[in-house]
Amino acid sequence: MNLKEILNWRYTTKEYDATKKISDADMAEIKNLLRMSPSSVNLQPWHFIVAETTEGKARVAKGTQGFFSFNEPKVTNASAVVLFCVKTDADDAYYQHIADTEDKDGRFPNDDVKNGFLGAVKTFAGIHKYDLKDLQHWMEKQVYLNIGSFLLGVASLGIDATPMEGIEVKALDEEFGLREKGYTSLVAVSLGYHAESDFNSTEKTPKSRLAESEIFTLI
Repeated sequence: MNLKEILNWRYTTKEYDATKKISDADMAEIKNLLRMSPSSVNLQPWHFIVAETTEGKARVAKGTQGFFSFNEPKVTNASAVVLFCVKTDADDAYYQHIADTEDKDGRFPNDDVKNGFLGAVKTFAGIHKYDLKDLQHWMEKQVYLNIGSFLLGVASLGIDATPMEGIEVKALDEEFGLREKGYTSLVAVSLGYHAESDFNSTEKTPKSRLAESEIFTLI
């Protein structure tokens, strides 16, 4: 499929075929999509819990109880579920870790370039931490960038997906001990193949978007 076809094909899946599983090769591609996503100053303020087993999906499904119970089948019947988590803080030690990792990967020809990069990271993070006082929100934005590229990427593999903000964050944070590790859960994305009975499938329901004339200003 070309890009237009992929965009027209993908949609938010409402019902999964529990008998269909994502191949190991595609799961490797999916993990690479998560890892290679862009982020501001390469901050990578994320962690991913990838549930493929029945037991793992049941643990994620603990975040779909009560009010969000309508999302439970989308977790348990999917082939896999990714829980996107965001850092709750970032400090000089983490910025140094990012710079050291880039250095190890060969991105810096000398220490001056490395120190310049590290200074830029601290500057931009400092603006959000001290001036704008929105460091947490800024890091969440980076995770949402990842989710956006992730949804397009899995669609290019012919895999259906369902992003879900309808989760009990506190329950999932407790289930996986996230806050003690410096993270909190943000969004869950189910992956797999839609059931024939899925009413929201693009095979049954055409996609709808605002007209180009309404959303574009061409200058």
